[in-house]
Amino acid sequence: MRARSGRAARGPLAGLLIAALVSVACAGGGLAEPEGERPAPDRSAASPGPSTTRADSTTSVAEFEQDVADAQAVAERYWAAQFKASGQRFQPIRRITPYQRAGEVSCGGQPLPRNNAVYCSRGDFIAYDIAWSVGAFRQVGDAFVFYLLGHEYAHGIQVRLGINYSFTIQQELQADCMAGAYLGDSVRSGDLSLAEGDLEEFREGVAAVGDDPNQPWFAEGSHGTAEQRTESFFRGYERSLKACDLG
Repeated sequence: MRARSGRAARGPLAGLLIAALVSVACAGGGLAEPEGERPAPDRSAASPGPSTTRADSTTSVAEFEQDVADAQAVAERYWAAQFKASGQRFQPIRRITPYQRAGEVSCGGQPLPRNNAVYCSRGDFIAYDIAWSVGAFRQVGDAFVFYLLGHEYAHGIQVRLGINYSFTIQQELQADCMAGAYLGDSVRSGDLSLAEGDLEEFREGVAAVGDDPNQPWFAEGSHGTAEQRTESFFRGYERSLKACDLG
């Protein structure tokens, strides 16, 4: 997967209002936040190891870091265009932060766990366990990096738009759909080009982070089964933001 500079897909956000970012002073019982406010469950069972690498030669940490930077740039161009088309001002997420140890990075006083990537609204940042993320990059492929960044970036967009569902799973599946829309629209606009196997990498990567089938859908922290997450992602990929209740 390769990013191209200077292009962005365009489309309205159906007049949704931008909400102010949640304050660090916010206590429990307030806005039900996506990943980061309440760290998602440890997904070590689904965490791939570095020993198995796909044949596309995506192996080095330098390649991984370049993909993160490319995915961030494409996401910022994409969402800036969506907001501009709706006559709204876009504010990029403040920073993207890798971490190596559990508790090395905190969100609102809550230490972030290993084997995870999160968006923290209280600091407006994305943080990811670099060992887990690089392992997934090596096993699944570089398309996984673009999906992972897109999913967490979508949580930042949800906060900016004031989207607040009753159940975590609703927030998460919409973020999967929004990640699919950002990727599908960027491919159609020419801002991203797919390599052979990238679509299968999306499918494999999204499925790998699905909940255990026995996880209750209404439980706090539920993200959706592999089937639900894959369906949401590809619905957005094929039909854009209208499929995510945003168009």
